[in-house]
Amino acid sequence: MKDEKLKNIQTFSAFQEEPTWMNELRMQMAAKIDELPFPTIEKVNFHRWPLLDEKIDTEYGEELINSQQHQYGTGDNGKIVQYGKVTLLEQLPQELVDQGVIFTDLFTAMKDHPELVGKYFMKLAVKADENNLTAYHAAYLNSGVFLYVPKNVHIKEPLETLFIQNSHVEETFAKHVLIVADVNSSVTYVEKFETEGTKANTANIVVEVVTKTGAQVKFSAVDHLGEKTSAYINRRGHLGKDSSIEWAIGVMNNGNVICDFDSDLMGDGSHSEIKAVAVSTNRQIQGIDTRVTNYGQHSIGHILQHGVILDRSTLTFNGIGHIIKGAKGADAQQESRVLMLSDQARGDANPILLIDENEVTAGHAASVGRVDPEEMFYLLSRGIPTEEAERLVIRGFLGTVIAAIPLKAIRDELIEVIDKKLTRNK
Repeated sequence: MKDEKLKNIQTFSAFQEEPTWMNELRMQMAAKIDELPFPTIEKVNFHRWPLLDEKIDTEYGEELINSQQHQYGTGDNGKIVQYGKVTLLEQLPQELVDQGVIFTDLFTAMKDHPELVGKYFMKLAVKADENNLTAYHAAYLNSGVFLYVPKNVHIKEPLETLFIQNSHVEETFAKHVLIVADVNSSVTYVEKFETEGTKANTANIVVEVVTKTGAQVKFSAVDHLGEKTSAYINRRGHLGKDSSIEWAIGVMNNGNVICDFDSDLMGDGSHSEIKAVAVSTNRQIQGIDTRVTNYGQHSIGHILQHGVILDRSTLTFNGIGHIIKGAKGADAQQESRVLMLSDQARGDANPILLIDENEVTAGHAASVGRVDPEEMFYLLSRGIPTEEAERLVIRGFLGTVIAAIPLKAIRDELIEVIDKKLTRNK
């Protein structure tokens, strides 16, 4: 059976015409999966979830048939749409092409720019052998996107991706996004994940953002995977000197999910702001590990997490701020708050500070509680129905992250997704 799996991986790699280094990485990680431990997500028991579903193939028949029902506009901004393993739309303004911007399917990038992709792919932000789920990702990766912004290039309009999981068929959804912002460049990137179909499937998503000296990245995401999808989502930044990443992430999945949202502040003066919101409903379990590690002097890492839980669901926020020895003048702050709307729901907000240096600033705040009765009384006394009043309070509670998303259309969509999750059982 193991030989058959390795053969399938080899076949897929050959089908994609991957460079030798990628083929070798796949085979090495496939052999290591069983030797490596699961990632550590405190207070979340996920080890029996089907996160290591080892399916990889080169068949596209049903996938292409299902994708044909979709029509997408071709606005002026850069945009990529992928349905399962298939790229439906790929566009980039000629002005950006002329400046050397690369925004394309990951396998195309590996063929056309093998040395550039190979320099960063699972080398700096996320290492392939960190745990069994990252090793699994490297071995069974079947789709993704590569974005490269050259030195001194500033992209004014947001670049967008839409990733649709094809759950009309049984298929692993192993997606990789690699973003490299070169020296003194800037870009705004927005991605959406959603599921079509009702088959039970695994999702393994890894996003790497590498910012070199002085680069600035604004990263927004709306995750809305299906109820029968068990997901591992790992987003990590590797920040050079005086660079910055602003993360705004909406975790709105309907199935069980564990997330790693991390920033490694490697360079002096680097700056990361992570803002995440989550809504858990029904019996789903969501565990979100958000970590900022300050390596550079005078680096700044802030975490803001707000979540809402309903029904019998579970939501766990783990916030980790780690200031490494030598990171003088570093600043690590975090706030995690969970709003409970059910007596049967369970919420955790766990702050962790690890300080290995003097002359630094660090702090945390955490709370789990119910809707403020005074806020509800104020709204109800003005004739607002209970459900609408509750929705307004929740929207205000989550509003900090929603407001940080740069595209109005995506902000509106996130609000719509939140409203659907809040009303689906009413």
